[in-house]
Amino acid sequence: MASCQQQQQRPPPPRPRPQQPRRHPSLLLLLIITTRLPLLLRPMLLLLLLRPGPCGSVAETRQCVYYNGSLGWDGEAAVASELCDGERDKRQHCYATWRNSSGTVRLERRGCWLDDFNCYDRTECVETTENPMVFFCCCNGDFCNGNFKYQPSFQLPIEDSKKPPEPSQLGNVLLYTMVPLLGVSLLLLLAFWLYRHHGLPYAHHEVPTQEDVEAAPASPLLGLKPLQLLELQARGRFGCVYRAQLPGQEVAVKVFPPEHKASWQNEVAMFTAAGMKHENLLQFLAAERRGTGLDFEFWIITLFQHKGSVGDYLKGNVVTWSELCHIAETMARGLSFLHEEGPDLKPAIAHRDFKSKNVLLKSDLTACVADLGLAVKFEPGKPPGDMHGQVGTRRYMAPEVLEGAINFQRDAFLRIDMYAVGLVMWELVSRCTVADGPVGDYRMPFEDEAGQHPSLEDMQEVVVNKKQRPALRDCWRKHPGLSQLCETVEECWDHDAEARLSAGCVVERVCHARRVAEASGVATTTTSTTSSTSSSSSSSAGDATITIMVPSASPPNPELLPGAARESSL
Repeated sequence: MASCQQQQQRPPPPRPRPQQPRRHPSLLLLLIITTRLPLLLRPMLLLLLLRPGPCGSVAETRQCVYYNGSLGWDGEAAVASELCDGERDKRQHCYATWRNSSGTVRLERRGCWLDDFNCYDRTECVETTENPMVFFCCCNGDFCNGNFKYQPSFQLPIEDSKKPPEPSQLGNVLLYTMVPLLGVSLLLLLAFWLYRHHGLPYAHHEVPTQEDVEAAPASPLLGLKPLQLLELQARGRFGCVYRAQLPGQEVAVKVFPPEHKASWQNEVAMFTAAGMKHENLLQFLAAERRGTGLDFEFWIITLFQHKGSVGDYLKGNVVTWSELCHIAETMARGLSFLHEEGPDLKPAIAHRDFKSKNVLLKSDLTACVADLGLAVKFEPGKPPGDMHGQVGTRRYMAPEVLEGAINFQRDAFLRIDMYAVGLVMWELVSRCTVADGPVGDYRMPFEDEAGQHPSLEDMQEVVVNKKQRPALRDCWRKHPGLSQLCETVEECWDHDAEARLSAGCVVERVCHARRVAEASGVATTTTSTTSSTSSSSSSSAGDATITIMVPSASPPNPELLPGAARESSL
């Protein structure tokens, strides 16, 4: 089909208000530069700025034709207008999406679209992509999406305009004189700005090319339009994470700037390695490069987890004994999956930045491991890649990492992850309601010992020299299940790396602790009435919720408990 065009009759739009011309950003920049030039050169620059050029007013979009596919295709009855309201410093566009099945055009949606550089300078709504799954077009101007087209070889028409008069000889002299000078000035300003704000990152990092995206697999998700960023969720060392919207699905988009393309490449390589599918690993959807020229970013698209990370969740919530066991078990299962080789050629992978911020929670509090930007995989017969030892978050660095004394073998990197697992489990235990006594406020590991922003030297003094660890409260050890978890935590963060537990062993320990708590006869129950037979109770303010502690008549025989001979099974 050469083109598919659907026209809808609509009432004439209200007379638009006079549009104010926008200031061209390049002119403002040139005016700023002018103030820095010598007095003799300023008149020549001003003459150059006053020359007629293409910097005129930009058409603004105030209203668009609106259509929602859920209303059905019933002609004018389904067509309405939409007033485009958005941020004042952002452009507004109109858009349309439709499908074409066997020559039949089925309109999906039309309406307003937020600032998108792909829509600039388009007065008609035209899709130019070859054979897209969903046709999409955007344009500028009121009700410009009333008509839409599909033209694969379409070239945006050049608006007829009168040629400016031939410049005078003096104008040519000024042009050829000022352009090199302005170019040098802009480069100097750009270099100074990069030095002040980014430490000249482009001087130390290779600028990515189109070959960078070859690591990203082809995904049908990339053909689904539109994908729109909605809200900033988090900001880290290598980029930002946004909540974004696909048709019918919320996703998370991790955005990497160009200088951190190595982290993007590494994370994509980990997610797309053989056999990397597991319920306790964050589900990867797609990866791509966004933007053109020097203005581009690298994206990783995954499922969005509304509960956020374990660290963020514990800041505002406490956990029950059952929730604690579920989070700890599924977290350890996810890391165990990473650490072990799989039957379908899955390599063993060390995370190298394991912490509560990098463990996300699903709606049912099932944990899934995320952020593989620093991960390294170990494949038989192949070098593991970048093996720089001192990486990760200082607060979660193992003693051997802080000392810089790492054995660059697979098991050594896996044990570094297990040290961090012990710290995350301590965070979970510290916010559990099952222990006797009040639950304290959320504290990060070593926050009491080294503060909120410890330096590398601070952590070396606390962890290596003093061999301190976060405190385990006495009341935790009085509960049979928490006591088992405290022992597991201590064996995970052991100073001797070879004495630490494996991730698979932590899974068994958590399951064993759950069974010990059940078999010991100490159970927690939530009820709406008071009880006079409880040995201890605590009621929450504002309701009559009571936690009942029911002791058993006699202590159980340890030999009859599942997993009693735990040391023999390790």
